[in-house]
Amino acid sequence: MPVFDFSNTTEEKKACECTYTTFQSNENTASAKYPILVLDNTAKQWKYHSCGMFTNQTKRTAFEFTQEDGTVCADILRVDARFVNLLRWLGENHINVRLSGENTPDGYAVYKIREIAFGGGKKLSAEDGFLQFMMERLFASSAPSEEAVDEEQEEDGDDMKLTSIQSITDFMTCAGRTMPDNIRLWARRNLAVARSNEVSPEERRHAQRALSIMMNIQWKNNYFEAIDPKEARRILDEELYGMERVKQRIIAVASGREKADLVLKNAMYLNVFSNEFLQGDIAVANGLIAGIGEYEGENEIDVNGKLVLPGFIDAHIHLESSMVTPSEFAKAVVSHGTTTVITDPHEIANVMGTDGIEYMIQSSQNLPVDVHFMLPSCVPATEFDESGAELAYKDIDSYFEHKKVLGLAEMMNYVGVINGDDDVVSKIVASQAHHKKIDGHAPELSGNDLNAYIAAGVYSCTLYTSTTQRDGSLSRRQTSA
Repeated sequence: MPVFDFSNTTEEKKACECTYTTFQSNENTASAKYPILVLDNTAKQWKYHSCGMFTNQTKRTAFEFTQEDGTVCADILRVDARFVNLLRWLGENHINVRLSGENTPDGYAVYKIREIAFGGGKKLSAEDGFLQFMMERLFASSAPSEEAVDEEQEEDGDDMKLTSIQSITDFMTCAGRTMPDNIRLWARRNLAVARSNEVSPEERRHAQRALSIMMNIQWKNNYFEAIDPKEARRILDEELYGMERVKQRIIAVASGREKADLVLKNAMYLNVFSNEFLQGDIAVANGLIAGIGEYEGENEIDVNGKLVLPGFIDAHIHLESSMVTPSEFAKAVVSHGTTTVITDPHEIANVMGTDGIEYMIQSSQNLPVDVHFMLPSCVPATEFDESGAELAYKDIDSYFEHKKVLGLAEMMNYVGVINGDDDVVSKIVASQAHHKKIDGHAPELSGNDLNAYIAAGVYSCTLYTSTTQRDGSLSRRQTSA
């Protein structure tokens, strides 16, 4: 039997050929004229929306388009220098994406990248929130310098086995040299502490919190952009001193020394603090209510004892259960005095998953009613239900960062909370980690079971079935949502 000795053979390792050049850009949005990257389209004209994934950039700088007859590779020709690390990260992690672009004489100009769910198609991944946040931050950053920097430099003093804080690590990887050098160095050191097993849990939490705060600063390449002295003076005059003038104006109107911009004379108004109807003049200055009593104004309207009420807030609804779109819902309720609603898109999420949540958030923008969201906590409602989706905490976690999301909606699985079900507890912890609220839904819960429910962090309840349950909850500082 022949024996082959491969110990002295030389293995040829094919070096990666970089197919692209980088260009410097400080544009804060992308378009076909100012793209994120340009792909080769000489062999094929690519569709407006095209799915696939970036190749591992250490092997080939290309994008693999998913076609009906298989995958087709196209080289990357040009890249905005701010996005080089992000493309590398997408390729190394084999992330499925959908490109939006336009075929031009120079190539396929890509101006939008969205992460799609595993398996392709048009369904967005729950993790797309991180990608969009990352791209938004890169657009806000300055173009990195051309100077080569050793990105693999290691910090001394902590070579122990590490734990993971993945989102911060991914953020730093994708940001690359768009971060200021001193901040990048500081972040590496704190990341080492946050990962270390040889420091106290409190020190790890402190390091992670410090990283989170620093990474959320809207940094530029030179940390903060210089501001023109004249512009600085204008801001001080118009913003700071302008606010002071507004405050002085409101005080003068409230005291009766100056006339208000508008006075609603003889109004019957609801005092929401004393729970009573009172009568008086309502003085308005600079768009704010300056006072209620007896006032004179440049413009006076005698409302003759008509009721003046603050806008109603509907604290818990399922907007999609109205069976109309958010815009039609707004038309129906605003005329009856409702100006704000807090909705739990539980029903549509049971059918469509995160696509349903995304639709509700997007279609609730720029309405006459202010729509806020609590993220559905139980999809499906029970393990026996046959729903269109199943949402774990990882599926909804990125939505907690949305400015319209206030927290986690009614936690119906109170049995899971009481028994410490891992998936249930992880959703509660995720909401708390984002400093958001958790609503409850626990009919007839009392005694130690109620104690356990509240101890988990559920400080309100949308459903009381008796005054006894209500009083028991209130005595344990659980309020009605």
